[in-house]
Parts: sequence; structure tokens; C-alpha cells
Amino acid sequence: MRGAKPSLDNVVPMKGDMPARHIPEPLPHMAGRSVDVWKELAPLLVARDRLDPLYLYQFASYCEAVANFIDATYALSVDGLYYEVQTRNGRQQKATAAFRAQQEAMNQMRRDSALFGLSPVDAARISAGAQGDLFEDIMRKIDGTD
Repeated sequence: MRGAKPSLDNVVPMKGDMPARHIPEPLPHMAGRSVDVWKELAPLLVARDRLDPLYLYQFASYCEAVANFIDATYALSVDGLYYEVQTRNGRQQKATAAFRAQQEAMNQMRRDSALFGLSPVDAARISAGAQGDLFEDIMRKIDGTD
């Protein structure tokens, strides 16, 4: 036989043989729906290696935003999007507080979800790896290796 003898040090274990990863518990200040969101998403993020203990508070912020979104959506189904008021300019429709709360929760979800790759675009950005070389494309064109 040619080459070096095989070594078990360079064998990558199958996924079934991997040690179980610790899934962090929801933070103590969280309650209600935000805890449910945490318990639903934390195992998925840990499996994708995106929930570092350093970022638990940012993830808690995302879970709270999702909980606020769900609560505001329920309120909208009861109260509706608008209410009417009589002003000196006639009858006007105004957005309900639940509508504004839902919009703010969606904006917060978008900001926080980018940190954990929770949208298709952000997931692709995170999995792309390093930033790369600024001039790599230009140099390939100059070299003719493009």
C-alpha cells in the first residue's frame, strides 16, 4: 500500500454520532409567547450553529418582537385596521394602535432576523463565509482566468 497509514484523527463523525448541542433556556425576563418562540426557534438555530451564547439577548429581542407581532395581529383581527373620527375637516380614518404596534414589531423582526440569518437573503449572506478579496474579480479578468 502506498501513502500514509490512515489515522482516526482526520475522520469526520457522521451527524448521528455528533454530541448533542446545548440548547439555551429562555432568559429569565421573558414570558408568554416570547418563550414559545424561543423554544421553537432556538433548537433550529443551534443546529445551524447560529446561536452563540454571546448573542442570547439579541435573540431574546427577536423573540419579543415576534410575540408582539402575534399579539398585535390578534388585536387587529378584533379591532380592525382603522377607526373613524370626526374632525374639523370632516370624517377621517385613523390607524389603530394595534396596526402601528404590528408595523413596529415587523420592523424590529426584520432588523433582528438579519443577525441570525432568518430570511433567505440573510441566510445566504451568513453561509457565504468570509468577505473575500476586494480586487479578486478584477484580477481574474486581468489574468484571463475569469
